[in-house]
Amino acid sequence: MKKIAMAATGAALIAVTVGSTANAEPTGTPTYRQLAGVGSDTTQDVMNGLSQAVTINGTKVLGSYNAVGAPTITTKDPAVNNKCAIARPNGSGAGRTALVNSLQAGDGCLDFARSSSLNLAAASPGLTYVPFGVDSVTYAITPSSVLPRKLTLADLKAIYHCDPNYVGTGPNFSVNALLPQAGSGTRSYWMSQVGITEADVTAGVYPCVKDKKGSTPIQEHDGRVLDDKSIVPFSTAQYIAQGATVADVRGRAILGTIDGKSATVLNSDFGIKREVYNVIPTSKIGTAPWSTVFTGSGSLICKQADVINNYGFATNPNCGDTSKQTP
Repeated sequence: MKKIAMAATGAALIAVTVGSTANAEPTGTPTYRQLAGVGSDTTQDVMNGLSQAVTINGTKVLGSYNAVGAPTITTKDPAVNNKCAIARPNGSGAGRTALVNSLQAGDGCLDFARSSSLNLAAASPGLTYVPFGVDSVTYAITPSSVLPRKLTLADLKAIYHCDPNYVGTGPNFSVNALLPQAGSGTRSYWMSQVGITEADVTAGVYPCVKDKKGSTPIQEHDGRVLDDKSIVPFSTAQYIAQGATVADVRGRAILGTIDGKSATVLNSDFGIKREVYNVIPTSKIGTAPWSTVFTGSGSLICKQADVINNYGFATNPNCGDTSKQTP
């Protein structure tokens, strides 16, 4: 395997204090909220935090359901709408699909989706991706990994292209390049950075790339999947939040640096960073409560910069922008 220079120090992380432990379902009253959302694992915790902070006339209006938990969620009061016991969507893609399905059915079960990636493929009805924070993405390894804590983006591209100079030869590769589960926004974003596609993975073009541990799909931001010969992408915001009071599933994972830059949300010149979004129906941009909560720099979410920062995300200067719309 190619010799790659080791770094003496790991990724520096900003210190945060998270106000409350995240839960898989909305907590407190009311049990069912005006705006119910599903999707991204990356932003589930910050949206749980925002659901406690964002109120209209003193009433909580955001109901955000985690990517992982009981197989079925109930998003609206069964006494009012008995159609809203649905399969829990896991990931940005699954959240978007569930929102579109709900809108097409006109069942009122879902009102927004969480997304850590931008997908402007056509949708009917149309969707708008409303940014609210900025995340950085790097790679995670174990402290005793065969891989160093300092790589370049070129190194990472070589690893995920299964270059034998980096990963050895199969079938027992010296490095396994891991990806999160299908539908993950972090998966699609990371693949775009390292230059591989879903078609490549499906076709087995890069045999050192795996998205399952045995037969179980790899859940994004769960560092317990790592061993000393594997590497996986990881949201810096999730890593920070898990070090505070949200569920800590980092295991032995540590974050690496890329091109000499530490993956912190405050490092503005870190190369691999992304906006994170709430996806709403385009038809609702000017309609309350969507307009009140999500859209414009004066929206209730954009006013909660402290909450957004406390969950490891940087403030987004484009918060509330509604220009990113599907055809």
